[in-house]
Amino acid sequence: MAAYASQLNSNQSNSNAEVCKVCKSKDCLIHNHSATLLEDASVQSTIIRCKKGQQFIIEGAPVNGLFFIKKGTVKVFRTGINGREQIVRFAKDCEIIGHRGFGTQEYYSIGAIAIQDIELYYFSKEDLQKKLLENPKFSYDMMLFYANELNRSESKVKSISQMTVRERVIDTLLYIHRKFGDLRGFINLPLSRKEYADYAGTTEEQVIRMFSALKKEGLITAKGKKIAINNIKSLKNEISEHNYFLDA
Repeated sequence: MAAYASQLNSNQSNSNAEVCKVCKSKDCLIHNHSATLLEDASVQSTIIRCKKGQQFIIEGAPVNGLFFIKKGTVKVFRTGINGREQIVRFAKDCEIIGHRGFGTQEYYSIGAIAIQDIELYYFSKEDLQKKLLENPKFSYDMMLFYANELNRSESKVKSISQMTVRERVIDTLLYIHRKFGDLRGFINLPLSRKEYADYAGTTEEQVIRMFSALKKEGLITAKGKKIAINNIKSLKNEISEHNYFLDA
């Protein structure tokens, strides 16, 4: 918890007058309410900069507010049985971190680490609660955001529970590819085999075995951490009954 507090106090600057220019998506909660959250002088929005590998949310630390990714990529995880890390999701520009503990819990149920240099907007719990009470449209959109998140979470749990190890590994590959796209033919987010395993809910050894099988079948190409998907259609067909497209 001390580390969490010290990180919040470093590499940050006030940015009340800055309008969100990260995206123009009509589905982005922060962009749609930038007048409320970024231009209103009564809201103390802060920009926090973290280096690759820096943890900015400590699992079990007090909930102080929400983080919105302005730039960069984040790994969100929680600790499972025997202290094993379970990756909940990967987040990028225009996504909110720490919202599941906001308003309902005293402590964060997840941890979050920068997997590349990032910039975050930070909004305190007090400021957000005040704005939610003052602004019905913001409150309504926040409710819809939570409802959508709950639907995604429930769909993922249902699908994962019915998948084989191979299907979970394929689902993970397609999820990372959908979210981050290609860079020179390879998925634009190099991950370790352990990170693939921690997201897929399996072991590193199983991921290595599955990757080897997929390479032999010509479905993927692997060069170290770099993975290229050679036949997206075939991989999609393998898990189509599990609605792979639900988690973007």
